[in-house]
Amino acid sequence: MTLDSSASIAALSYGLAAVAFAFLALASRGRDGPPGVPGLAVPAAASFLWASILSLHALLRIGQEFAALVELGRNLVWVWFLWRNLSALRAKNETADTLAFLGRGLGGLAVLAVASHLFSLAFPATKLGYWVGAVYPALFAIAGMVLVEQFYRNSSAQERWGIKHLCLALGSIFVFDFYLFSEAMLFTAISQDGWIARGAVNALLVPLLWISLRRRVVTTDVQLAISHRMAFHSAALMGSGLYLMLMAAAGYYIRFAGGEWGAVLQTVFLFGAMLVLLLAVFSSVMRAKLRVLLAKHFFRYRYDYREEWLRFTSMLTEGEPGAQVYDRSLQAMARLVDSPAAALWLKQDAGPGLGVYRRVAHWNFAELEGQLEEGHPFPAFLESRQWVLDLKDCREQPDLLEETRFPNWLLACDKAWLVIPLLWHDNLSGFVILAKSISPPGMDWEINDLLKTAARQAAAHLAQAQAAEALTVARQFESFNRAAAFVVHDIKNLVAQLSLLLANAEKHKHKPAFQEDMLATIESSVARMNRMLHKLTDEPEENDKSTVDLCTILEEVMHSKRAYSLQPTLHIAVNGMRIKAEHDKLVRVIGHLVQNAIEATPYTGKVGVTLDSDDDWAVLTVTDTGAGMDASFIKERLFRPFASTKGTGMGIGAYECKEYVQALNGSIQVASTPGRGTLFTVRLPLITESKP
Repeated sequence: MTLDSSASIAALSYGLAAVAFAFLALASRGRDGPPGVPGLAVPAAASFLWASILSLHALLRIGQEFAALVELGRNLVWVWFLWRNLSALRAKNETADTLAFLGRGLGGLAVLAVASHLFSLAFPATKLGYWVGAVYPALFAIAGMVLVEQFYRNSSAQERWGIKHLCLALGSIFVFDFYLFSEAMLFTAISQDGWIARGAVNALLVPLLWISLRRRVVTTDVQLAISHRMAFHSAALMGSGLYLMLMAAAGYYIRFAGGEWGAVLQTVFLFGAMLVLLLAVFSSVMRAKLRVLLAKHFFRYRYDYREEWLRFTSMLTEGEPGAQVYDRSLQAMARLVDSPAAALWLKQDAGPGLGVYRRVAHWNFAELEGQLEEGHPFPAFLESRQWVLDLKDCREQPDLLEETRFPNWLLACDKAWLVIPLLWHDNLSGFVILAKSISPPGMDWEINDLLKTAARQAAAHLAQAQAAEALTVARQFESFNRAAAFVVHDIKNLVAQLSLLLANAEKHKHKPAFQEDMLATIESSVARMNRMLHKLTDEPEENDKSTVDLCTILEEVMHSKRAYSLQPTLHIAVNGMRIKAEHDKLVRVIGHLVQNAIEATPYTGKVGVTLDSDDDWAVLTVTDTGAGMDASFIKERLFRPFASTKGTGMGIGAYECKEYVQALNGSIQVASTPGRGTLFTVRLPLITESKP
């Protein structure tokens, strides 16, 4: 590309920008646009003059210093425009001094830039072209990016609908300028292609400004709310930009003064500077110190409590329930003050009326270990005072602890910094010890209150975790005790059966038939007891539901009741009825119904068992002519566990019958009249043959 052709293209590029900004200035006249975006006509007109003069500069070759002054004017107007909007927001906010430092910095930059440009025009021989032509435009580009970020972040969600195109356009302009002039600082010359394309790039962004101008948002409450995170990233961005510009200027000087080794030295120097910047960016110490610096000088409060509390709660509740709850609590507490290590002590029972505070978890703090009895004066002091103790102050001022004796193992650890009590309903459930912060913020009322509030939240979370763990253990014992209760109930029935057998032995012991029945009964009882013990000692297994024949089940039940004087009768209307059930358990359930009927009926009465079918259901009935039950007993006590009318009963037989029948998707019904007897009706689903 020849010199004349590049000049013509540059003139055309900036000419397009001039036309676009002229249209924007005319469209902006008399229109306020969205709230917080007044006066777009002024920066649009300034940009029109800037683009027009640079277009003429490309054709007529006017002085470089004059073009740089025009560049400065355009930057000052846009920075003033953004600062004016931030000032409008700041005027309605209580924290009116938070941007004072930024305002002074922008004012100083503007004064220094104007003075340098005017001095360069008055005295061209001073050779300030490098500063006015590259350094100051890059600085204003950084300032513009910071202002755009603050303007967008501190606008409400409703206002962002109207200003997002404005912020996108201005941000793109400043990003392009920073790229162009930072490259010029590195290579001591502005890229010709970038300079030519700059006008067209600005022209492409004008439609975004026009869209933002046409959007109107009505709001009555516009407040500035600069978050700690935004301030941190803005300060880091500005500091990185200033650092890079200073390093670029130093690299330029090294290349100029280094002679034939200048280029090599400049490359090594710039690489080292970038390495130092990366180390600073990824350094947790530097980040912590920057946060402390911003909190001290820019904010009324040290913390952004909304953000801190969301992060703290998220750390406590993330992950699987109950998994690493102690470690998460420690890390959440330590992060509030940038502590690299923490340890947790919780109160644990050591016997009746005794308690010991033991270390239950630590995070990077393995060297700190010890325990305290519940009667030690130090836990009592923490519970009564509820203070966050700074161990440095306690070592230097022993009178702070009054008559309290400090644990020796804690005093011997120089790394320990803070002791934070964990209070649950004003009782000390434990305490957290934090290591010295990587950037000590200095203890004040704000940190003290934050840690005390966070400790109460953590204590509640830990108490909930301990309660859940205790509940799990209690459920395991409950499951075992429940199984044991059923086993004891079955043993009671076996004892009753064997006792009856023993009572009849004296009278019928010489009869071979009785002897055969006695041996069969004892063998069956021993087998049942072994199975019960197996279920108690082994791991619980899935229910072994297999296909069982109800006729076989009933015959087995009837056989087990032959030792009783009152023999129940069995009537099977339909043979071959099969269901899905556990054989032994179903025998026990039906046997319990028959046993209860026998025990409730006098010797002169009758007990009958009938098996019939109703469509796809097996209908089993057990009737007796015994004492019967009233309606209130059936409704309130019959199927309630551990409620029994028998002197030696346990009250879980009927409960087990109902629970197991319902587990088989069946039902059990009771009809009874006092003095006339009882009817139990059990309905169980049959296994039906699949039709082709």
